[in-house]
Amino acid sequence: MTRIDQEIQGQPAASRSAVALAEQVAALNARFKHHSATSVMEGALRDAGNIALVSSFGAESVVLLHMAAIIDPMVPVLFVDTELLFTETLVYQQEVSERLGLRNVHVIKADDIADKDPYGALRFSDTDACCALRKTIPLQKALAGYDGWITGRKRFQSGTRAALDFFEVEDGTGRMKINPLAHWAPEDVRAYMDENRLPRHPLVAKGYPSIGCAPCTSPVAEGEDPRAGRWRNQNKEECGIHVVDGKFVRTGA
Repeated sequence: MTRIDQEIQGQPAASRSAVALAEQVAALNARFKHHSATSVMEGALRDAGNIALVSSFGAESVVLLHMAAIIDPMVPVLFVDTELLFTETLVYQQEVSERLGLRNVHVIKADDIADKDPYGALRFSDTDACCALRKTIPLQKALAGYDGWITGRKRFQSGTRAALDFFEVEDGTGRMKINPLAHWAPEDVRAYMDENRLPRHPLVAKGYPSIGCAPCTSPVAEGEDPRAGRWRNQNKEECGIHVVDGKFVRTGA
């Protein structure tokens, strides 16, 4: 009997699964501690089970999409269309998918928007509820059956991400989150895009370094935080797709 078997013997199935996942995450972090982002992604796709790449096709998304296309063009890519995205994002999604040769892109949409937000006014009264309806809940449904998912989160993006690891346990879901770019700085992202001649999202040149839904994203002035244009003047930093302590995160990371 292995050490992990001894630790989890006699525990409920859910607890055994949680312990095993935590052990796996710890082992992967130790193994890939000094490895590159590409190696982290390769290791995740090879050793972490059934993994999807979740992409917003936003300002920096093309980096992970390019890495995935090189490793395996059939990697499942989940793209949530909130039906409030910029037209530029929708066009960019199609163009990048075709250019990189990604052959397994899934466009995810909520199936109850017509019932719960028929006039698109929910964002005025409750941005958290709007994000949950259009993005969080559809994504969580789409991730059912996957063992984990790849994100583009980076330590530099906010204080709440400062200690981000390559591999994490997603609380309350039994899944793993993989952050291959966790240790990258903004200049690393730019260098990778330049070296590989990757297409930029057209809104970046217009002052949008972080791109979400059109009604909730505004241009960023010089010297402002890159995410200042997301939910401007609101106490909100995240759309809610990340889970902490079994709850969808509405602010923070």
